Amino acid sequence: MMTKIGILYGLAALLLVPPQPVRARITPAEYSDVGITLSPGAAVPLAAIVTDENGRLYGLGELISRPAILVFADYTCRTLCGPILAFVAAALQQSGLEAGVQYQLLVIGLDPKDGPKAAATMRQNYLGDSTAINGAAKFVTGDAATIKALTNALGYRYHYDADDDQYVHPGAAYVLSAKGQVVRLLTGIGLSGADMRLALVEASEGRVGTLRDKVRLLCSHFDPVHGAYDISVSRMLVATGLVTMLALGGGIGILVLMGRRRST
Repeated sequence: MMTKIGILYGLAALLLVPPQPVRARITPAEYSDVGITLSPGAAVPLAAIVTDENGRLYGLGELISRPAILVFADYTCRTLCGPILAFVAAALQQSGLEAGVQYQLLVIGLDPKDGPKAAATMRQNYLGDSTAINGAAKFVTGDAATIKALTNALGYRYHYDADDDQYVHPGAAYVLSAKGQVVRLLTGIGLSGADMRLALVEASEGRVGTLRDKVRLLCSHFDPVHGAYDISVSRMLVATGLVTMLALGGGIGILVLMGRRRST
């Protein structure tokens, strides 16, 4: 699955930076390379060691124990990282699923210079203290080698602008299974609670969500270009037909059973 999700977000970030004197910056070719190429079977390296806001070391395998949303962010970003995190948090809240029980949020810093304090500041600024999502979130940092290993594993391409000490990177949310496998890749801007819910239901392999969610997922087609779900008319007709057949079969079974009871 290949996509260029986030290139426009990186370019939009340029519009938010005041004009500067001409200097050596990221080249147009480097900007065009910013994006995501997701390989089949992509997964996070669970053995990677990261540090949380309290300075505690974890292997990623210790942090991912249920369906998870993973977001890469520059903790000192002055443009889009904060809004993207806010969009993700809003979609998670609108999903109606229970934070910390049915999903978790994992934010990974892109800048190896950022430490636990920068991670804690972004958490405070965009999640606050009292929200349920805050309690289900981990903001972590890593050294340069770890960050590179993580981004490479997930096909995440970005560039560092040394002049502004900022990262140009895609805005996206990875939906992971409890084993760290990438199930879906959602756009970071314009996320809907409905798409987030379906993605987490899919990532849970049926352990999260209602029967209605499962029927809707069966009727949906995921569009990797736009990072969203579309209702497929053909799938909806098939699912409706199956539900109708089951309902008729159940009704006939009840009538037969009632007839047998009356005859006895």
